[in-house]
Formats: sequence, C-alpha cells, structure tokens
Amino acid sequence: MATNLEVVHAYRHLFRSISKAVQYAYWPRRTAIKQLRIAFREPGAVFDGEGIKRTVWFLECAARERGIEHKILKNLIKVRQWRDSPDKGFKKLLHEGQVDDPLAFEKKTKYWHYDMTVAMLNKTMGLCLR
Repeated sequence: MATNLEVVHAYRHLFRSISKAVQYAYWPRRTAIKQLRIAFREPGAVFDGEGIKRTVWFLECAARERGIEHKILKNLIKVRQWRDSPDKGFKKLLHEGQVDDPLAFEKKTKYWHYDMTVAMLNKTMGLCLR
C-alpha cells in the first residue's frame, strides 16, 4: 500500500513530465492531464511505483528528442482526442432519425484492437500508459 505522499509525488512527477513531453501545448496537455486525473481518481486502482517510474522515464525521453517515444505519445494523445470528441458530422445528422444503425457494432468495437495494442506495450515495457 502506497502512502498518500508517494501518490502525490507520483502525480506531480507525471504531471510535470507530461507537460514537458507535449511542450506545454494547450490541447495535448489538457487531454493528457485529463487522462491522468481519471487514472488517479479511479476507484480500486492499484499504485504501481515501478510502472510510474518507467512511465516518467518514457515521458522524459519523449520530451528530450523527437524519437519513437515522442511519436508514440503524440499518437496516443491524438487518438484520445478523437475518442473524446463527439461525432458531429454530416452523416450523423443525416442518420440521426434512423433507429437501426448498420454500423452500430463497428462503432462500438472500433477501438478494441488499439486498446489491446496499448495494453501489450504497457505489459512489455512495464509502463502505465492509457
């Protein structure tokens, strides 16, 4: 069981590392910090000190140079932004009154493969990315 001080320090380290990694850009930082808050407020979450330390190292590498870590982080944030933004396209407005949506299953399951890929990356590298 982690102490309250360890949790606060982990949150602050992750917050600072995320801000540096996205170069203090407003929208990516806002998206990443929102996910950080959700992760720390999740009921029943387990504190993984080693995973947090490795995640901070990953974020520091992403901030240092525009290598593979930076590209992975950038894509994670872009996908999260697309996921959180509501669909307000023309086709949605056109099919708004349609009860039986032919793409309902695809819309519900479109991120399964992505989620599994991120889970495998976390397991392989010992990270805590979302």
